[in-house]
Amino acid sequence: MIGSLRGTLLERSITGEAVVEVAGVGYRVQAGPSTTARLGDVGGEVFVWVHHHVREDAEALFGFASREERTCFEALVGAHGVGPALALAILSVHDPAGLRRALADDDVAALCLVPGVGRKTAARLLVELKSRLDLPEGDAVIVAVNGSAAATAAGGAGAARADVRVALANLGYGPTEIGEALRALPDGEDPAALLKDALRHLGSAR
Repeated sequence: MIGSLRGTLLERSITGEAVVEVAGVGYRVQAGPSTTARLGDVGGEVFVWVHHHVREDAEALFGFASREERTCFEALVGAHGVGPALALAILSVHDPAGLRRALADDDVAALCLVPGVGRKTAARLLVELKSRLDLPEGDAVIVAVNGSAAATAAGGAGAARADVRVALANLGYGPTEIGEALRALPDGEDPAALLKDALRHLGSAR
C-alpha cells in the first residue's frame, strides 16, 4: 500500500487531481482544495501523505498535506455511508481541528454546512466519528438532532433502550423504524453504544 509520495509535480487540474512523478512513474492523486493549494508550482518538488483506496473495480490515491488530514479522511471513509468524495468534501469545509471541535461540541449544524450532509447524516457521523477519532469522552452521551447532548446513560437495559428511542425520535425517525431498530439491538446498558448499533441498522436497511 502506498502511504506517501515525494517527487515532481507534473500537472494539477481544477478538479483536484495532481500527477506526481516519482522515479519516472506518474501517480494520479485526488486531493482537496487545501492540499492542492499547498502543492506549489508545476515542476517543483512535492510531498503528499497518501491514502491508497482499493475497491473491487478500481484503485485510487488520495493525497493530503498532513498526516492528520489523512487520519481524518480514513476515519470518515470508515463511517457508514461515507465515500471518498464526501470525505474530501467534509475536509474541504472543516480542517482536522475544526472537525474534532465539531465532534466534541456535538455540533450537528457545523457538519450540515457540508454539501450533501443532512441532519440525520450529521447526527450519525457525530456518533461514529467520536470513537474513530479517539476524542476524549466523559459520561456516555446520546446526540440529539439539535446538536446538544441528550440524556446520559441511566441504569439498566430498559432505561438505555428508552434513551435510544427518544434519541431516534429526535433524529426524525418514525415509530416503525424505531421499533425495528430496537428489536435488532443486542443486550446492553450503554445508551451511546446501543444508539450506534441502532443507527448502523437503520443505515443498512435503507
